[in-house]
Amino acid sequence: MTDSSAAGGRSSSLMDNLLGLLRIRVKRGVNLAVRDVCSSDPYVVIKMAKQTVYDHDTFTKDDKMGDAEFDIKDYVDALRMNLKDLPSGTIIRRVQPSRQNCLVEESCITWNEGKLVQDLCLRLRNVECGEVEIQLQWIDLPGSKGL
Repeated sequence: MTDSSAAGGRSSSLMDNLLGLLRIRVKRGVNLAVRDVCSSDPYVVIKMAKQTVYDHDTFTKDDKMGDAEFDIKDYVDALRMNLKDLPSGTIIRRVQPSRQNCLVEESCITWNEGKLVQDLCLRLRNVECGEVEIQLQWIDLPGSKGL
């Protein structure tokens, strides 16, 4: 499983006028499906709008271990608030699990040591079991004035 990944740039009007990087850190997989004899060697592929987990195989095609989707709209909306100097641990917004997302539980967008952070636990779909814990964090580019 990868330790961290960063995605940046503009893909739609949602990200317009944002100058920086969205870091997506894969924290861990929980109760992942077994795809080899007694374990798996999972890794994650992150795409705009999709996150997918695979088992790496040396001699055969890698096995898909599920997929999950999450929406960054609430996180981006919180970024656009241009928050400053809040106490660490301040909850900015709560995102509830619903039929439109793969959240296992409520996800909080939190001000943490001067950064806006969102921790998510995603239930994998199209597989018998498994969850992936990720964290979103915005990184301003040096010299930028933010939003």
